Amino acid sequence: MHFTIITPNLNGGRFLRDCLSSVASQKDVEIEHWVMDGGSTDDSEAIARTFPHVRWHQEPDKGMSDAINKGFDLAMGDWVMWLNSDDWLKPGSLARLKAIAERHTEADVIYGDFEFADESGAFIRRLRLPPWSPFVSIHHCCYVPSTATVLRRATVIASGFRLREDFHCVMDGEYYARLHLAGKRFVHLEEPLAVFRLHGKNASLRNLGKDRDMDRIVRAELQHVESRSIRRAYGITLFEDPYLNGLLDGILWIVARAWKLVRRVIG
Repeated sequence: MHFTIITPNLNGGRFLRDCLSSVASQKDVEIEHWVMDGGSTDDSEAIARTFPHVRWHQEPDKGMSDAINKGFDLAMGDWVMWLNSDDWLKPGSLARLKAIAERHTEADVIYGDFEFADESGAFIRRLRLPPWSPFVSIHHCCYVPSTATVLRRATVIASGFRLREDFHCVMDGEYYARLHLAGKRFVHLEEPLAVFRLHGKNASLRNLGKDRDMDRIVRAELQHVESRSIRRAYGITLFEDPYLNGLLDGILWIVARAWKLVRRVIG
C-alpha cells in the first residue's frame, strides 16, 4: 500500500526535521512525501535535502490550502494525508493505517487519535476521539485531526475534492463536512497516530479571551467566521436574523459537546 504525505511549509525549518524524520522512520509501507514550500527564506530547503525520501516543491502559493491542493494534484499514493511541518507521525502509524484500510475497504476517510506536545516536543496529553459525527464536527468543533487522517485517493482526491482556498484556519472542518455531504464514509482508528505541536502560532488555535488588541482580534475572528460559515452551509439554521442564529449556535454547541462525550463512551 502506497501513502502520499503532503507537508505545506513556509519558514518552518525549526520544526521541519522532526516532521520529516517521523515519516522517514515509518516501516512496511511505501511512501511518497512532498514538501510544498511557499518560498521559505530559512533553512527549510537545506533540511529537506538531507532526507532522500523527500520531494521538494517550491513556488509561491496563496496560503496553506492552496499549497495542500497543489500536493493533492501531485499525489500518486493509494492514501493521501497532509502533515503540517510542525507536527509529526508516531512510530508505526502508517502500518496501522494500512492494516485498518485493508479491513475497511468501504472507507474513504480514516482518522486516528492524536497527542498534544509543547513547543519543545514534550508530551502534554492524548485526545481520545469519538466515531464520526457530522453534528459534532459542524456544531461543536472539527475534531478529526488532519495530521492523523488519510484520504482514499481513488474516491476523494481523484474525484476532485479539494480544500477551499479562501479558508485559512478551519479548512479541514469545511472539507470533512463537504465529504460527508457527498456520502463519503469515515472510519475511526482508536490509536494515537500523530502529534500536534502547540507553539503559539498555530493557525487554528486562537482563543483570545478578553484580549483588546485589535490586530490579534481580527486574526482570531477569521477562524470564528469560517466556523460560522460551515454551520450555515452544512448545519442547522432556523432564523433569518443572524443574532438569533448566533443564540441557536450557542445552544447547539452545548448539545453537540455533550453528544461528543456520549459518542466517545458508547463508541
